[in-house]
Amino acid sequence: MEIFGFDAFSPKQIAARVADVGVTKARLPLLTMSMLAMAAGGFIGLGAMYYTLVAADSTLPFAASRLVGGLAFSLGLILVVVAGAELFTGNNLMVMAWADRRITTTELLRNWTMVYIANAFGAAGLAVLVYLSNHGSLNGGAVAAAYIKIASAKTSLPFGEAFFKGVLCNLLVCLAVWLALAARSVTDKVIAVVFPTSAFVAAGFEHCIANVYFISLGLLLRGQASPVDLSQVASLDWTGYVRNLIPVTLGNIVGGSIMVAAVYHLIYNRALTNKGNTDG
Repeated sequence: MEIFGFDAFSPKQIAARVADVGVTKARLPLLTMSMLAMAAGGFIGLGAMYYTLVAADSTLPFAASRLVGGLAFSLGLILVVVAGAELFTGNNLMVMAWADRRITTTELLRNWTMVYIANAFGAAGLAVLVYLSNHGSLNGGAVAAAYIKIASAKTSLPFGEAFFKGVLCNLLVCLAVWLALAARSVTDKVIAVVFPTSAFVAAGFEHCIANVYFISLGLLLRGQASPVDLSQVASLDWTGYVRNLIPVTLGNIVGGSIMVAAVYHLIYNRALTNKGNTDG
């Protein structure tokens, strides 16, 4: 029943939808899954590109830069949610379908592995295209300098800090996806996505697929922006790349699959399994 025009799905309905979507995702044909995942990697890269334009403007106050940059980055997840794509971090919500025993562990890990790899290809591929477009020369080379600064900051993070920033990031990303599944219109989905996504970006949390784009482009641009103190980018190499992605990916998994999917499973889907499909 619609009350005062409020027709969003209820939290319990969202939980059921998340589980249903998880089953569909787990059983996508491999080619379809891979293509949608490559698209998602590119979409997140586009959001990261948009964010960097804001970050490269040194005239903005700190809070304004973080807020506007976060809003710009939201483009990536909006494209994933509205246009349709397979994103590893959002797919951590598939744990709900797994916990319901509707998909197997093998199906879950197959999806995560294939989607992660294809996301990385999509994000890194976009980084190459952006590099070849000479995008870094904007604002007198300040955009290239911003990429190098962002990438080197990520590759120099200690393991624990990168992990917990990954946890908090995907807590917010999966909540954004959760809220989007409450929506019935494109406008609703966009609004649902913007606030959690801009919050994680503004707070400086870590997203593994966005980091593939940032660090890939930082490596391509390393040493090309002037002036750059090379001592500040000593961590910006392939070792630093891997050293960042491992803890951030693990943190993203914990934030999305445990702090969102597992918690909501215990609240809603477990009750449905034990007591039947009744409203309460």
